[in-house]
Amino acid sequence: MEPANHIGATAPPSTTALPVQAGASSGTLGRHLARRLVEIGVKDVFGVPGDFNLTLLDHLIAEPGLNFVGCCNEINAGYAADGYARAKGVGACVVTFTVGGLSVINAIAGAYSENLPLICIVGGPNSNDYGTNRILHHTIGLPDFSQELRCFQTVTCIQAVVNNLDDAHELIDTAISTALKESKPAYISISCNLPGIPHPTFARDPVPFCLEPKISNQLGLEAAVEATADFLNKAVKPVLVVGPKLRVAKAQRAFLELADACGYPIAIMPSGKGLVPEHHPHFIGTYWGAVSTAFCGEIVESADAYVFVGPIFNDYSSVGYSLLIKKEKSVMVQPNRVTIGDGPSLGWVFMADFLHALAKKLKRNTTAMENYRRIFVPHGIPVKRAKDEPLRVNILYKHMQEMLSGDTAVIAETGDSWFNCQKLRLPENCGYEFQMQYGSIGWSVGATLGYAQAVKNKRVIASIGDGSFQVTAQDVSTMIRCGQRSIIFLINNGGYTIEVEIHDGPYNVIKNWDYTGLVDAIHNGEGKCWTKKVRTEEELMEAIAEATGAHKDSLCFIEVMVHKDDTSKELLEWGSRVSAANGRPPNPQ
Repeated sequence: MEPANHIGATAPPSTTALPVQAGASSGTLGRHLARRLVEIGVKDVFGVPGDFNLTLLDHLIAEPGLNFVGCCNEINAGYAADGYARAKGVGACVVTFTVGGLSVINAIAGAYSENLPLICIVGGPNSNDYGTNRILHHTIGLPDFSQELRCFQTVTCIQAVVNNLDDAHELIDTAISTALKESKPAYISISCNLPGIPHPTFARDPVPFCLEPKISNQLGLEAAVEATADFLNKAVKPVLVVGPKLRVAKAQRAFLELADACGYPIAIMPSGKGLVPEHHPHFIGTYWGAVSTAFCGEIVESADAYVFVGPIFNDYSSVGYSLLIKKEKSVMVQPNRVTIGDGPSLGWVFMADFLHALAKKLKRNTTAMENYRRIFVPHGIPVKRAKDEPLRVNILYKHMQEMLSGDTAVIAETGDSWFNCQKLRLPENCGYEFQMQYGSIGWSVGATLGYAQAVKNKRVIASIGDGSFQVTAQDVSTMIRCGQRSIIFLINNGGYTIEVEIHDGPYNVIKNWDYTGLVDAIHNGEGKCWTKKVRTEEELMEAIAEATGAHKDSLCFIEVMVHKDDTSKELLEWGSRVSAANGRPPNPQ
């Protein structure tokens, strides 16, 4: 379950000098950046051409190991780089100055919130225009070119404005290495006249990155392990709960070592789905407060000690701040800090080191797991349908479950897909991604494009609501152009269902589209694409059979017609609690 690309565990420094190019000035900034991207694991760069980045794009596409994927708009390019980074460990996008930068910035903010290393490259103004009083196009009409930079400062971990070749090498390498170390996006602006100019600093191939490993403070590590082991070994029925920061800490293997050693039940927070194997014998489901997997919430909240590994607690993951979790019973393990109950909080203790050491100190305790097995009742089956009965959402996901294997991956869009896909039981090596923290509707279209481009040996199955699809639909075109074979289930229920359950109003009803007709028009006879509209279970079964059979090498788009009020019971409960949290009156002054 470790990331495919072990960023941060790169090769040791080379001991032999790399060959210098024929001329001392033959290297260029554009070639250096292209080689750096390939070196860190980026094979596909997503973007939109614009006059400020065209010369740079010439150098990127000239790099044999790098492929440019042109997208329909910048925000989808950013979402695609996000999806790519989830699969590969790092992603990249290229846009033009300000009009492109301010369009992609929403996707970059999402990657920041989800702790994804993403290199956002912007083609900037000619270097001669900096410091002048000139007004350029693609700006807000002021001679100050820093507006875009200032916007990116809050959603990237580092910003580099390259308008001088003398320090370009250092700025680019520092930005990329910082993104990898911090697991956050980086912003690099490159003046449009610089990519093709030779400079001595680029005369040789880039020396491979050797990122300094993060090593725990040994005394802090020992103290944290001792205090935690003492705390947990006194507990009667402790449990483990996995959050999304397990990925950024690159601690999946260490977590499984701990889980195997201690015997505690393993639950996941909703945003931790896909990070631990669900075929593990101690896996009990998703802990999500009142909308947890059946019997999982009861086991977690009745425990006398719980270890949260990499959690993020927000109003969504806490179901409107309604979790029945007590601080004094908890151990919070963050990527670089451990806090034990109401007691010590120890920093510079890294998650993988801590979990590995803790596994050797815990007594095996299967009490909570035995309690779970005593109360567990297998899942029920949907009510038997009548012939030609309109399709129900729970029937759709029953069939989607049967499609999953180690050769598939699931992308779940913000909305009821969150709750329905959370209930899918993932087979070994089946991928799973959704954007829990940022929750930007439309994310899944670009993310499906990027994830499928990164992991071509898996077939991506995307669950997307009609309202979300209307935001970013255009890049189905790019999926077809790239020869992707994802299966998209478009849930047509006539509106923003998740918003309806939080706060209903006429603004949650959208104009219905002929979605299959739209995708057919985008297809336009070029590439492989197959569409189907289904209204009953019989039609759904036929469509799935065709998508996985005769059309297994095509992009498949299945529009699923369901009733506007057909939602998961979890969304109904979650929506009412989030609504209550949103509607709290002001505190007395």
